[in-house]
Amino acid sequence: MKVEIWSDFACPFCYIGKRNFEAGLKEFGKDVEVEYRSFELDPNAPVQYNQTMDEILAEKYGMTMEKAKSMNDQVSAQAKTVGLDYHFDTMIPTNTFDAHRLLQFAKTKGTAETVKETLLHAYFTESKNLGDHETLATIAASTGLDKTEVLNMLASDAFAVDVRDDEQTGTSLGIQGVPFFVINEKYGVSGAQPAASFTEVLTKVWNEENPLTMLNKSDSDGECCSGGSCNC
Repeated sequence: MKVEIWSDFACPFCYIGKRNFEAGLKEFGKDVEVEYRSFELDPNAPVQYNQTMDEILAEKYGMTMEKAKSMNDQVSAQAKTVGLDYHFDTMIPTNTFDAHRLLQFAKTKGTAETVKETLLHAYFTESKNLGDHETLATIAASTGLDKTEVLNMLASDAFAVDVRDDEQTGTSLGIQGVPFFVINEKYGVSGAQPAASFTEVLTKVWNEENPLTMLNKSDSDGECCSGGSCNC
């Protein structure tokens, strides 16, 4: 079984969804291949903002600052329920394209999962600037990647095509928001669903694709039935 997850580093529900998925996957208890795919909520976002997260939200949806802060506080409270600590007051909004290129690079080194987790933690909890190459390279080095190699990669246009390919694939699947989970290339789950929901859908898909086959069965021969009315 394989699960592909489209998400963005600037999406607070993607980190929450990741935690819920991990909890659901643990309860599911079977081996599953997980691949993180690239998706940008705003491909045209600037690398540097002169606004806080509250100000960006208020402007985007035409609401008051008080309302924007309240909404971000609610998301922070939701994050806490899955053990995450968000700091919207010090978060540094930026363009996430280079962070996605780093994720694609990490895939070639077998460290995508670790890099994904570390970048999300850096953004939402440590208020690191994921649009800054030096910051990205330092984060990458903390996961075991070579800092100089990462800096050279970021200075080029390497893995840009990989990011765009992921986004195009997502578009072809009809993905308009994240997180979005695709199971075995034909089952889709949208949003940061509760852990139990992930366990349920994983189990459902597994059972559908791995049906029980009865071999050499002959009318209750050697079979125990509840109630004791058979041969036990």
